Amino acid sequence: MSEPLGRHAAVIGASMAGLLAARVLSDHFASVTILERDEVVDEAIARKGQPHARHLHALLAEGLRRLEHYFPDLRRDLSDGGAVIGDMGQDIRWYAFGGFRRQFPSGMTGALMSRPFLEQCIRRRVQALPNVTIRGGTQVDALVPDPGRARVTGLQLKARDGSAEVLATDLVVDTSGRGSATPKWLEALGYSRPAETAITIHMGYATRVFRRKPGDLDGAKLLMVLGTSPVERACNVIPVEGERWIATLTGWGGDYPPDDEAGFLEFARSLPCPDAHAMLTRLEPISDIVQHRLPANLRRHYERLPRFPERYLVMGDAVSSFNPAYAQGMTSAAMQAGARAEALRGSRDLTCLTRRVFPRLAAMVDRPWQLAAGEDFRFRATTGPKPFGTDLVNAYVERVHRATHTDTVVYGVFLDVMNLVRPPTSLMHPGIVWRVLRATA
Repeated sequence: MSEPLGRHAAVIGASMAGLLAARVLSDHFASVTILERDEVVDEAIARKGQPHARHLHALLAEGLRRLEHYFPDLRRDLSDGGAVIGDMGQDIRWYAFGGFRRQFPSGMTGALMSRPFLEQCIRRRVQALPNVTIRGGTQVDALVPDPGRARVTGLQLKARDGSAEVLATDLVVDTSGRGSATPKWLEALGYSRPAETAITIHMGYATRVFRRKPGDLDGAKLLMVLGTSPVERACNVIPVEGERWIATLTGWGGDYPPDDEAGFLEFARSLPCPDAHAMLTRLEPISDIVQHRLPANLRRHYERLPRFPERYLVMGDAVSSFNPAYAQGMTSAAMQAGARAEALRGSRDLTCLTRRVFPRLAAMVDRPWQLAAGEDFRFRATTGPKPFGTDLVNAYVERVHRATHTDTVVYGVFLDVMNLVRPPTSLMHPGIVWRVLRATA
């Protein structure tokens, strides 16, 4: 570490965004403390504050690449622990818009594992850093400002035993997730709450874990079935460590998958492709069925605030939480960590850091937000501020989906966009448009 920017930085929340924040801050501060409300143990289990962690997760190619930048050899550790590393063009049996996409070796590598296992791998590496400490069972109750309320100088903490303390800080990063208290804390200090954009989807999950055996999927590594109107339902069956399948059924617009076995299988039967139902009926279940619901995509526009306390940042789901069906959350957090690292590398001190970081975070969020919101507006019950031209774009993207049934060049560009490697405008390149129109004529 070169000359540190400060003595102590604190991170609120110990999930993926928080662990990544601590890794970046460890290069610039003498010490970093992660504050987590739940107890933190060295096990691959979902904490109480992570209701979504028991459901399907995947690490997109760009997310895997960025995580490996901060944690070398992570791919090897994941694979040794039972995660499945695969080619996203070759290994996915993916039904969408009336047919299966044409499988081919794309060179686009993603990782499949349970969210708790991935977090355990990252957490162990972060805890091994000599200047990082994780404090579990600690709740952050309030921000502590300087006398002029111009910057944050500490945090008011409360432990499980009821004891309270003030933790002095040079920088605080809030990664506490969708339920972040930052908006109310800002109001308490005399600042404005950020404007919010919500795309209401009323989406629901039902997930069950099954035993995995060779040959379950005839050589493919995962099965994805995406329904289209009028059957706005989906199913993903992915392999994870421990020779298990995680199967997640998804419905939009309040069409929530049931949590009883008969209803679960009947929901799978209703999909436009029979493969998911046929697979689930022959697998051996090894867990109960658990549900999760997400009312809306939510974005908080901190970059628009005219005033914001110095030495305080927000990132991850606390800034923008997307529909998790598109597997963008962890990759977005890794991209935001990169934006913050870039801002810190160019800093001689912490003055005006907020004004440098928030516009960069907003730029990083723009792409996955555009993809998630645009896709969700395909569903009839979705409501919220719809960008001009969304229906026209979605009509073209539907043809892109259909073109991937036969054209691997189009499919390759689609995978680049989906994995946040290339911008959505890549699908509008004249050569790709021509191929799409030819394939769907």
